[in-house]
Amino acid sequence: MKIALIGYGKMGKEIEQIAISRGHTIVLRVDVNNKKTYDIEELKKADAAIEFSTPESAIDNIYKCFEADLPVVVGTTGWLNKLDEVKQKCIEKNQALFYASNYSIGVNLFFKLNEYLATLMKPYPEYNVSMEEIHHVHKLDAPSGTAISLANQVMEQIENKRKWVNNSTNNVNELSIISKRIDEVPGTHTVTYGSAVDEISITHLAHNRKGFALGAVIAAEWIIGKKGVFGMSDLMTN
Repeated sequence: MKIALIGYGKMGKEIEQIAISRGHTIVLRVDVNNKKTYDIEELKKADAAIEFSTPESAIDNIYKCFEADLPVVVGTTGWLNKLDEVKQKCIEKNQALFYASNYSIGVNLFFKLNEYLATLMKPYPEYNVSMEEIHHVHKLDAPSGTAISLANQVMEQIENKRKWVNNSTNNVNELSIISKRIDEVPGTHTVTYGSAVDEISITHLAHNRKGFALGAVIAAEWIIGKKGVFGMSDLMTN
């Protein structure tokens, strides 16, 4: 498979190594030097694109892939307020979009665990739920896309939590997400249910970026020949 790699930071380089190890070829690398000049014809040389850039450029990159009739796997977070619009554009143009807030297989198992725990905790309002996420100092968005996905799962089950806030809160209707940026931490997410008598926590701790990178490459392999909007739940059930 020929891959266009849009975003060539630490994550992009990790994806490149894994893609090459799986027999794929990188035919286009988009970084700070050519992010404003790469064109549709360059994209057409690829079979799929993997997009890990910045929140400010992600949507333009996705739309370029649509124009090139190129399936695109997107890992950039921080632009979720436009996700529904992008999904609609994908459908209108009969293109292929694979989006996940986190491509790690372990994290996606963690999502299932989080959803199940929230269901179990629903009848016990004496437990207040809160979250913490820790990432490296280079991460541009807070809270992380993964933390937002976890929060949305919780709010679907815990009825008194009506919105998340990126700070500590005493408002029972708000779900607190504390974001920390420490050194080169790849990613740690913790969901905690605390009461006056005890506490229940679940945590996913990434040791490195390899799990995220591998998941993105597997998603690119999987999306070839498909049309529509997909996510990790589609990949993990097929």
